Amino acid sequence: MVVEKLSSTIDLHRELKSLGVDSGGVNILEDKGLLHLIRIRDLHVGAANILKQDALSIGADLAVPRGTVTASVPRVDVLLIASERQLQQLVKKEKAQPFGLKQLSFELESFCNLHQNTSISIMGILNANDDSFYQASRFQGTKAIDRIEMMITEGADIIDLGGVSSRPGSIPVSSEEELSRVRPIIDILYEQKFYEKVRLSLDSYEPSVIHYALEKGFRIINDITGLANDEVARLCGNYGATAVIMHMQGMPQNMQLNPIYDSVLHEVEMFFRERIEQADRYGIKEVILDCGIGFGKRLEENLALITHQKHFMRLGKPLLVGASRKSMIDSISPSASDERLAGTLAIHLKAIEQGASIIRVHDVKEHVQALRVWKAMNG
Repeated sequence: MVVEKLSSTIDLHRELKSLGVDSGGVNILEDKGLLHLIRIRDLHVGAANILKQDALSIGADLAVPRGTVTASVPRVDVLLIASERQLQQLVKKEKAQPFGLKQLSFELESFCNLHQNTSISIMGILNANDDSFYQASRFQGTKAIDRIEMMITEGADIIDLGGVSSRPGSIPVSSEEELSRVRPIIDILYEQKFYEKVRLSLDSYEPSVIHYALEKGFRIINDITGLANDEVARLCGNYGATAVIMHMQGMPQNMQLNPIYDSVLHEVEMFFRERIEQADRYGIKEVILDCGIGFGKRLEENLALITHQKHFMRLGKPLLVGASRKSMIDSISPSASDERLAGTLAIHLKAIEQGASIIRVHDVKEHVQALRVWKAMNG
C-alpha cells in the first residue's frame, strides 16, 4: 500500500479520469472537490439559524458568531463552507425559506458552476509618454515599433498603448497632446497591418483619441474611468470594440488620498454591474472587467481584490488584472519599480489562480515563462 497526499490545486478531473472513474462519477466527485467559502454580511439572525441547520443537513457548515442560537443580536455576519454539490443543494433548499433566504438563494446560485478559463492572455504595456512610473516602459517613434515587435515575439496576445500617465498624482494633459504622442505609433501600426498580428488596445478615456485609434485597427479600449463618458461607450458600440471597464475611486490626481471602503468586493461589484448595463445600452458586445489595482485602494484592498478575484467571475465577463511593478509590492517588500519583477509574478500568478484571464504586464517574456510553468504544475 502507498499513500500520497495530493495538492488541492491539481486538475481533479484529469486525476479522476486517470483512475478509470466513469464519467458520471467524475462529475459528482469533481463537484465535491471544489470548496466554496462565502461570507454573508448583515444576515437576519433567524435566517442564520435556518441556514446553519440546512447546511449541516447536507454535510456543509455555516460559521456563526456567539449569540446566534439565542438570537441575542438581530443581524449577524456568517461564513458558509460548502462543496460545489452542497452549494447547489443549499440553493434549492433556501428558495422556500423565510427571512430573506429566498433572495440569498439567488445570490448563492450565481457562484455555482464557475469554471476557470484555461486560456490566459498576456497584455503587453507600451507608454508613449515620458512620465509613466516605470521608465523602461516608455518608447516613442521607431523604438516603440521595435518594442511592440519584441513583445509579440515574446508571446504577447494584446498590446496596450497609452499616451498619458495614470500614476497617483499624475497631471492630465489635453486630448490634443495625448493624440500627438500616440498618433505616430498608431499610424505605423496601421500602415504595417499590426492589427493582423496582435490585438491592439488603447489605454485612454479621451473620445477624440479613441476615435482615431478605432479608425486605425484598434479593437480594445482600456478605459480607466470605466465608461464614465457616454461618448466613449458610444464609440465602442459603433465600432464593435471591446471595452475594458476599470474601477477607480477618484481620479489619478487624488485617488490615493485616504481611499475608504466598507466592503471593497461589494462596492467594486456594484460599480461593475452599473457599467455593464451602460455597455449593454450602447451595444458593446464584449466587456472585460478590471478591479483597478492601485487605483484608489490601500494595500489591504489591493490584496483582497487579488485574493478574492473569483468573486467577480459570477458576472460572466473576462477578468483583467494589472499589478505590474506597482507600489503595493513596495509596501510589502521595499523596492524601486525596476526591482519588482518577482513580486509582480507572484501577484499575477495568484490572480490567474483566482480567475483572472488577462494579465497586463511590462515584462512579457518572463510572464510567458512563469505561466507555462504554472500551467504545468497545475495540470
